[in-house]
Parts: sequence; C-alpha cells; structure tokens
Amino acid sequence: MKKLVSLTAMTMLLAACSTGANNNVGGGYGTPDGFGEETLVTTDNASLNNAYLLAAAPKYYIGSPYKVEDVQYIPAEDFAYNQTGVAGIIPTELNGTKTSNGETFDVNQMVATSKTLPLPTIARVTNLDNGQSVVVRVNNRGPFVNTRIMDLSPAAARQIGMNGQSKVQVQVIPDMSMQVKNATIGATTPVQTVTETVTVTETATPAQPAPVASTGDYSVQLAALYSEDSANALAARMRTYGNAVVVKEGDLYKVRIVGLNASQARSVIDSLRTNEGMAPGLLQNGRWINADSI
Repeated sequence: MKKLVSLTAMTMLLAACSTGANNNVGGGYGTPDGFGEETLVTTDNASLNNAYLLAAAPKYYIGSPYKVEDVQYIPAEDFAYNQTGVAGIIPTELNGTKTSNGETFDVNQMVATSKTLPLPTIARVTNLDNGQSVVVRVNNRGPFVNTRIMDLSPAAARQIGMNGQSKVQVQVIPDMSMQVKNATIGATTPVQTVTETVTVTETATPAQPAPVASTGDYSVQLAALYSEDSANALAARMRTYGNAVVVKEGDLYKVRIVGLNASQARSVIDSLRTNEGMAPGLLQNGRWINADSI
C-alpha cells in the first residue's frame, strides 16, 4: 500500500487576495488555491493503463497571457520546448479536482502541470539525478512557484524515482502532442447544420487555399514526423496551399508552409482545418505562437 504524505497545507486564499487582482495565485494549480508540494515516502511500481495519454480532452486550452505575483506568463504552442529545471509533486489533496482544460486530476495517471504549455500536451520528463524518464500528459496550469517549472502526479513521480523536488529535463513530444490536439479539436468542434423551411441538402464550399508567397514572417506547421519519406510525401501534397517544405530538426522531419504574411497564414490555417481536418501550428519568425492570434 503506497503512502503519500503532504508536507505543505493549503495556503489561505486571503493571503493571495490581499496582493491584488493580478496576484491571486499562491502555489496552486489553475486556481487561487495554494496547495504546496507532495513528498513521496514509498514507491509503487504497479503498471498503469496509459491509453488516456492521447485521448481527446474536453477542450484544447492555451489561454491568454496572465500575471501571478508580478510574474507574467505567456502560454503558447511550442513543439520545440526543451527546458531543464526543478519539478515537484502534485499533492494528493487535489485528486478528483478539475484541471484548467476540464479534465479530472487522477493521482494514478501520468499527468503534469505547466505554466505555459497548451493543455493537453505530451512531454517526456527525465529525472537528471538517475536518468529515468516518463511520458506525461500536461493537463493543468501551475505550479505557481518560480523555483519549479513543472509538477508531476504522484504516479509519474514514482516512475522516475522522485521523492521530492528534483532536477528534470522536460521535452515536448511533437507528434504525440499534435495527435492529442487533433483528437481534442475534432471531438470538440460542433457539427454545422443547415435548416431550411424547404428540405434541401447543402454542401459547404471548401475554403480556398492561400496563394503561394515567397516572403513573409509566418510559417504554418502541418506535422512533425519521424519518417523522411512520409514528410516529403505530405509536403508534395500540401503544395497547393503554399510553399510546403520539410525542415529537419533533431530526429523529426517537420512539414511547414513557409513565407506567409499574416493574412495568408490565416487563410492557410482555415483551409487546412476545413479541407484536410488538420490542426496546424503557427510560427512567427521561428517562434511558436497561438494559431488563432492572427
């Protein structure tokens, strides 16, 4: 029987409220409730069903820039995210509570929190003390403690031998993150229907591809693949939408439509969503931004 002991109690909401409207979060997750950090006393190596990692979420949540205790955070899609820092453990008191994107936190699942990554995002977390790693589903905001970049569920922490705060490397897994994003957007996009006084079946006109551009600050990413042949084939098929190229970054081949201005990027994104059922990402001058910000 595993035993989890919390070292820190809930920080009173009154203390947060006294700092002003923009400073209303203590050490909590997605809400003003200031839970501290869990410490694991024993380990449990029971196998878990990880099918939920790529399941559709109630919503795909990025959110607007926000400030906590005078520190500003800017959420954004970042499939190249690779950061090293300190991680903690989410307290068991939060078991069963709602996360920022509407999921239910389960201490027995491989989940984690982030201040800026989209929810959900799939990431690999490596304990730099022992080299052990775990794949987690990031599905909540937090921890609102500047000394930590992420907090893990007790189950995920056990998987990599954490029994308290540890130095970790957090790497977003692009293809899995895109997969769970597509599943979520597809599951939450309402079906459009047309009602008429006369029974008529109408077919929506597909959005037209944007014209090819030679210069521009924006790139639209369609996919990140491990197969170069698959990436080249996809790029060839997508050239009706613009200048589709394959960019190799690490082990991944990223298919992007490059050289777009803001208007063209918006048109390409809308076309890909409507015609291809894709959920493309957006970069401006090589930096990830919210695809709906333009």
